[in-house]
Amino acid sequence: MPTSSASTTDASKAQASSGGVQSLERAFDLLERMADAGGEVGLSELSASSGLPLPTIHRLMRTLVACGYVRQQPNRRYALGPRLIRLGESASRLLGTWARPYLARLVEATGETANMALLDGDEIVYVAQVPSKHSMRMFTEVGRRVLPHSTGVGKALLADIPADEVRALLARTGMPAATEKTIITPEGFLDALEEVRRLGYAVDDNEQEIGVRCLAVSVPDSPTAAAISISGPAGRLTDAATENIVPVLQQVAAELSEALASSGPAN
Repeated sequence: MPTSSASTTDASKAQASSGGVQSLERAFDLLERMADAGGEVGLSELSASSGLPLPTIHRLMRTLVACGYVRQQPNRRYALGPRLIRLGESASRLLGTWARPYLARLVEATGETANMALLDGDEIVYVAQVPSKHSMRMFTEVGRRVLPHSTGVGKALLADIPADEVRALLARTGMPAATEKTIITPEGFLDALEEVRRLGYAVDDNEQEIGVRCLAVSVPDSPTAAAISISGPAGRLTDAATENIVPVLQQVAAELSEALASSGPAN
């Protein structure tokens, strides 16, 4: 009697997710649920959100605590542990490495400098760059940190965050003026984010540095909030040039998203 493909698939999945592998899947799922909850949760909250029984969660959390990836607080709740910082920093560097072939394609297609940036806490950090071949070009040091309100990548990364969370972030960072064109009020910045959502891309028009324009889009479904951008002299990044560059930016962002989802860089 032939076995149905559905039965075979279900059996394979059950076998693949048994034993140690299942425990790993569950442990990583709990870590992600903790991150989604703000980094600190109680066992009952994890049980309710994951559907796992309390004894199972307690066993997994005890192992994660012993490894340093989770720590137990004085109030008996559990928080993400410091060893995750090292993993995150290494992963961020690798993410930049994976992005470089895509940034190189942007430079080839547009002639301008291409960047990748992440939202790290309340700041923007640049993790990769491929410079333009023009003698007059923009340069941002990899590892540089800036506030999001004066950058195209900052606008792209915050565009889909709820307004109250954006306001809270701006209250923590302040909105210092980098130039006379920097947006320096929360209302003005929220209006700019509405424009990003409407257009599908963000613009930094002399807001971080006079004479420089930047076009940015977020990388959809990135495992961490990421954006890519093109920056160059305002005289070259005109409105006409923007119409040609934005579709290329959006296409490359979509392809980079697919590569990250498959856990591998472009060949």
